[in-house]
Amino acid sequence: MDNTKLKKFAQAARQQLLKQVAARVEQVLATDSSARREHEKAVRELEQRIARTSKDTVIEEAAYTWFNRFCALRFMDVNNYTRIGTISPQPGFTQPEILQEAKQGHISDEFTNFLNPQKVFDLLSGQRPSTDPQQEAYRILLVAVCNRYYDLMPFMFAKIDDFTELLMPYDLLSNNSILLNIREAINSNGNEKIEVEVIGWLYQFYISEKKDEVFADLKKNKKITPENIPAATQLFTPHWIVKYLVENSLGRLWMLNHPDSRLVDKMEYYIKPEQAETDFLHINSPEEIKICDPACGSGHMLTYAFDLLYAIYEEEGYETAQIPQIILTNNLYGIEIDKRAGALAAFALFMKAREKSRRFFRKPVQPNICVLENIEVDENDLKAYLDEIGSDLFTHDFTTNLKTLLQQLKEADNFGSLICPAIT
Repeated sequence: MDNTKLKKFAQAARQQLLKQVAARVEQVLATDSSARREHEKAVRELEQRIARTSKDTVIEEAAYTWFNRFCALRFMDVNNYTRIGTISPQPGFTQPEILQEAKQGHISDEFTNFLNPQKVFDLLSGQRPSTDPQQEAYRILLVAVCNRYYDLMPFMFAKIDDFTELLMPYDLLSNNSILLNIREAINSNGNEKIEVEVIGWLYQFYISEKKDEVFADLKKNKKITPENIPAATQLFTPHWIVKYLVENSLGRLWMLNHPDSRLVDKMEYYIKPEQAETDFLHINSPEEIKICDPACGSGHMLTYAFDLLYAIYEEEGYETAQIPQIILTNNLYGIEIDKRAGALAAFALFMKAREKSRRFFRKPVQPNICVLENIEVDENDLKAYLDEIGSDLFTHDFTTNLKTLLQQLKEADNFGSLICPAIT
């Protein structure tokens, strides 16, 4: 896809969403707002979150939450991974298919457990008063879809705070809406499939202005704070570099173990060793291969490793319908400090699996993506624990290294892959 177009869209979308979410915050917090009457608990939670962090932080988080979800839903729509379009319209229509279906009296059974269908029908028929019934009905449908996909993809559609629903941008159906812009940006151009890497590009472009702000502050001798590290460090690796690295690690390992493999025909950047190698890791089955990207970002390296592994399993005669589950279970692992990027990496692998198996959503496997969190253990508690189980079980060096490791993990979400574990 045209990255210039994606960058322009993502940057404009961030500003549009920040503005719209900020407006919703003011509307919700107004003393006489309908939200205070109808969603008292959620408004109270919003006020508490703002008090603990800041209004700007809450706005930024809510804006990104909806950007992330809108893009993911559009991606699934355009690749026909969903039964009904959540963001996308049917050909010849302008409104999302799920709303168009509801206007005709039908809501898919997979979503009815997550909403009150009668409320939606009453809004659309005029039986329930509303200043904008179609907007209100669509917002209800959209939240229901997100809650339904929580069962499949908790990393992307985790249950959100009630107030985050209140802060969803209000205008989702007009010609100036964020959803129309997303449909234009993530466009298949006929039957062309959209590669999942587009989601990673969108994230990098979405945070690019924030990244520029962070580095501008750095030139003014303002330190990069932990909450700004993701914006400062996220870099989307060009695809040719990804292919070069994966082909000459995973691909090389496979070719050393299987010199007659035709995998070499699929590797554009593979460099064949000039001399025969004898000192390498010997593997009997592709299921033994473990690949870990300790700073996986949005998963670009892992998704290409998925492609090569799939080719390897095919060559070995595995049943194609089972290969995606096997790969996600046995082969691929990612570590990340940015929970946003970690969610995108998991989503990317999930979509890779769905691309290869139409039935993957029926029996999904959760990707092995770990978003690091700080771990803090009280030193006195640790000493008491070691004393209780008996010091004879551990050497002095082990206990010393354990304490060092725990000290490192106090700032795990700050240092990430820079941590060198004292215990291996």
